[in-house]
Amino acid sequence: MVDAFFNGASRLARMHPEARPERHFVEKINDVRYAPGELREHMLDIYRPKDEIRRFPHAAQLGPPWPIVFYVHGGGFRILSKDTHWVMGLGFARRGFLVCNVEYRLAPAHHYPAAIEDVCRAFVWVVENAVRYGGDPSRIVLAGESAGANLVGSLSLALAYRREEPYARAAFDTGVTPRAVIPACGVFQVSDMRRLARRKPHMSRFIVDRLVEVEHAYLGEDTRAYAALDLADPVVVLERGVAPDRPLAPYFLPVGTKDPLLPDTRRFAKRGPRARRRRRGAVLRRRAPRVPRLRRPPTVGPPVLARLLRVPRPPRPRVVTLSDDPHAASRSGRARAPARAPSSAARARRASGPTP
Repeated sequence: MVDAFFNGASRLARMHPEARPERHFVEKINDVRYAPGELREHMLDIYRPKDEIRRFPHAAQLGPPWPIVFYVHGGGFRILSKDTHWVMGLGFARRGFLVCNVEYRLAPAHHYPAAIEDVCRAFVWVVENAVRYGGDPSRIVLAGESAGANLVGSLSLALAYRREEPYARAAFDTGVTPRAVIPACGVFQVSDMRRLARRKPHMSRFIVDRLVEVEHAYLGEDTRAYAALDLADPVVVLERGVAPDRPLAPYFLPVGTKDPLLPDTRRFAKRGPRARRRRRGAVLRRRAPRVPRLRRPPTVGPPVLARLLRVPRPPRPRVVTLSDDPHAASRSGRARAPARAPSSAARARRASGPTP
């Protein structure tokens, strides 16, 4: 029922005129397959900026080729899809990013590691095919929220640590290190979700039950069947303190202060690589030496969505009014009256000079 509600709301929002990609100078390519087979989940949508977007300064500094946002949707590993998260693809693309909005297999029909396996395969495909769509594989940002934050966090570890899982090794062998990772409001340890209730005894029982449902849906009832849960619990990998084989990308970890998953984000921020919060650097721009630093993260809500969907307009040309034009408009907006021709008496007085 929850999945149906969000899918319905997403379809309703797509009916708004401002939701059309062409109004934002963006081209959307639907259902690009990143893995062989017939599964509907092995597809992604591509949001590509059009050439017209280069007239806007914020996009002209980025490309083409465009930096890539590899986006993975959330939904507790069980619900939602790339179609419910179309606004994320459109919001990044209209700012000058090539967005790959990824679909993956959902639980409980597909337990761990199906989701992270699909995400790794999608990443390999993006690295190998991004140039065909105008993307720059050397400038990739991993982003996702909730369960998607877990998956991009795990993917970032698979790109930094040489692991034995075939799908993780394939991602590592691409040799690509993301420029940044943005896991928002993430669950970074799926196992033992009751630890959050032990940490906060007054947590609502309803919330605790929902968190435990996520664990059982993704990992199953018995986790002893798994040899390792490293790519389901990325924060646990970081807490071991093992040096990576390749440098980890900087992380930006947005989360609400009332979010029940806030402790996971704090653990990740404590053990993860510092994002050079006090330094300004050009992470994605090729020509601009500096980028402005965010003073504070934006609040999540309708104003943010409105800004994402706002169509950028080029500045209007300045109209210069000539004073000798009898039909020119004055500054007040009223029509200027034509100058009255001097009379014959006035011309005679001017010719005779000043009166003694």
